[in-house]
Amino acid sequence: MRKGGYSIIIKPLLYIIDLTFISFLSLLLLTDNIKSILFFNFFWIITSVFVSFYNVYRFTKIVEVLTRLTKQNFLFILLVFTYLFINKSNVDPKNVLSFFFWLYFSLILWRVLLYFLFRRYRIITGSNYKQVVIIGVNNSTKKLEKFFNNHPGFGYKFMGFFTDDNAIERKGAVLESYDFIIKNEIDEVYCSVKELTNKQIKDFINFCDINMKSLKFIPDNKELFTKNLYLNYLDITPILSLRKIPLEDSINSVVKRLFDIVFSTLIIVFVLSWLIPILGLIIVLESKGPIFFRQDRPGIKEEGFGCYKFRSMAVNTSSEKSATRNDARVTRVGKFIRRTSIDELPQFFNVLFGSMSVVGPRPHLWRQNEMYGTKVPKYMVRHYVKPGVTGLAQVRGYRGEIETKEDIINRTKYDIFYIENWSILLDINIIIQTVVNVFKGEEKAY
Repeated sequence: MRKGGYSIIIKPLLYIIDLTFISFLSLLLLTDNIKSILFFNFFWIITSVFVSFYNVYRFTKIVEVLTRLTKQNFLFILLVFTYLFINKSNVDPKNVLSFFFWLYFSLILWRVLLYFLFRRYRIITGSNYKQVVIIGVNNSTKKLEKFFNNHPGFGYKFMGFFTDDNAIERKGAVLESYDFIIKNEIDEVYCSVKELTNKQIKDFINFCDINMKSLKFIPDNKELFTKNLYLNYLDITPILSLRKIPLEDSINSVVKRLFDIVFSTLIIVFVLSWLIPILGLIIVLESKGPIFFRQDRPGIKEEGFGCYKFRSMAVNTSSEKSATRNDARVTRVGKFIRRTSIDELPQFFNVLFGSMSVVGPRPHLWRQNEMYGTKVPKYMVRHYVKPGVTGLAQVRGYRGEIETKEDIINRTKYDIFYIENWSILLDINIIIQTVVNVFKGEEKAY
């Protein structure tokens, strides 16, 4: 278990444990009113978002963890005091003070213990670590190497330097790093900005986008630039990250997954339960073959999955060919269900079982990935998240057949914008716009 491990469940689990503890202390010292306890839980969640209390990463210092904890508790105390005052609660002031003392003391103890426990876990088991390489050798990159090697508890495994300077001990030249990164499944690439040309930086950006590697920059301290970049520190070395993806946050990921499960279940129960037998009969009566059409398509991290649709074409051997206007393969009922997007509804089973999301970049054909993966800038970034039944590019008019180069470029731009700016409200907005477009009719729905 090298990459990631169970990292995705850590933040939701911390929320559950903290809220359970708050509920227990509230019940023990403040009130047995369930409504009040639910309010206290809500206050904790709101304040945690405000102070980014749960945005703790493997490189976050213990001092910062405790600072956020203090801010979190202070704001939480104010909200609870305000609530008790407004509701004219008759809770004994001593109990209130005891509540906050035990909460603060216990959380400090719990967080410090957890902080060092995770570090020991990584050191002892050798799991949940990220393999990294550094491009360029100078004082800053040597400090970073020292940090990686001397602090295994942070979960990084340094795999070597790459530089064009032959006089320095290295793993290879800069150009040789590309093959090494692929063959050794490197997770993160750290580039020293001052040792690379603009062309080399651009090449690394394109390479990491195509191969879905995390790219970070070590800036020249004299010329620090942060536009469109995100600054963090590993020990005292400043690190610039190229892209920040909201869905890499485990809370956001859980929220989106819960939304997908609820929404897809509603569609399956209230729509597909009666639509499948009726439409299935019509499809079979018009042309021989199965009701559903299953096609292997690239999903998250370009892992293949079986994408389901209602069969809208006569059975043929050219399924890897995209549908075109007036396509002879499309049946009469197929024209209707494609025009109304009903053929896509079985993909809600994909959503329910986790290979797709309700909203995301539409899954392309493998042939299209081969065509555009290295030719369209940032095309492969689409695979950082699960593909969707609908997407931002589709509601902006870039759906169906790709007729010109501008079609795929603009579709990719919208997909990347969605990935980098995701929110649950954006998902809901796209779903509403999708429904509106179905009733309005779309020119490229064929």
